[in-house]
Amino acid sequence: MKGDVREVLQYVPLFAGKTFVVVFDENLLPESAVAETLLDLIALQRIGVNLVVVVVGGDLVDLANWAVESEFKAEAVENPLGVGECIAECIAECDALLSRGQAAMVDGRGSRVLAREVGDLAKGLSAAKLMVLLNAIPDYGRLPSIAESEIREGESDELLVMAAEICRMGVPRVHLLDGHLQGALTLEIFSNEGVGTMVHTDSYREVRALREEDIPELLAMMGRSVRAAHLVPRTYEEVAAKRDDFLLLTVDDNVIGCVAVHTYKGHDLGELACLYVKESHEGRSYGADMVVAAEAKGKAAGMKGLFALTNRAAKFFAARGYERKEMDLLPDGRRQQLQESGRDSEVWAKWF
Repeated sequence: MKGDVREVLQYVPLFAGKTFVVVFDENLLPESAVAETLLDLIALQRIGVNLVVVVVGGDLVDLANWAVESEFKAEAVENPLGVGECIAECIAECDALLSRGQAAMVDGRGSRVLAREVGDLAKGLSAAKLMVLLNAIPDYGRLPSIAESEIREGESDELLVMAAEICRMGVPRVHLLDGHLQGALTLEIFSNEGVGTMVHTDSYREVRALREEDIPELLAMMGRSVRAAHLVPRTYEEVAAKRDDFLLLTVDDNVIGCVAVHTYKGHDLGELACLYVKESHEGRSYGADMVVAAEAKGKAAGMKGLFALTNRAAKFFAARGYERKEMDLLPDGRRQQLQESGRDSEVWAKWF
């Protein structure tokens, strides 16, 4: 599997004990793709993921035979996927198999990969993810994730509409994947951005306040930029003293960026500071998102605008409505601090 093993390891404790429902149409995928899927399933099971595999096309016996040959701990449920009492019986059987450490294989012939009964099954099992392997997946503008609230019937692709409806039923995340892509399941879930499109209802990507336990990670994350003299060095105690000024951007609960909004007594403008996005996540508009969040924070605090000090991001701030200003715009204490530092930073400001 491609990717950094360190990135993989951060997800292992998050997924252990969770239930994933994986759905595909065996008739539409070549044997090689099904074989790759089985290898991914075995890898997931070995880290403690509870698996329910739904085959909506083809013969479930074929998959069961492959499972035996691969030593995949799985068993087919007797009740096929259905509605009403049938779905309840299917859920009960799946629960029983999962409780004893086996994956459950479900015969879903007659259903579609994102049919309502598939959603009912995932909801009934309290699945954390519903992962769908498709024969062909549309290009959704290379979006790694879409909030279900952004998807409207009649305005969006049918698959997205069906995925959003399942999310609204109570399944937090639905992943649409190219079933022909080698290692699609593991590539999707063992990285922040994945390789498919995820429709979600939970806080996959959010901006939140800095917590005290985040400070070591914040300092480590900014270390490279501090060393390159792009950010002012900060100690644990300095960050802790101004903890309420900081915001963090997280993707899948992993911190990938930060920004701070500092206030100055008797001054109308706040300072947008400590703007940083991890190098591995650059080029995805996260920096712009952090600026928007900082501006919202400033407005909520009653500020008239923000200023930023930078020696390399002039174009970035100019593109977001900031204008270059003279040093006398700064609060006296901040101007003196900048002059004493010897840094050649420019002043860029924006009024709300």
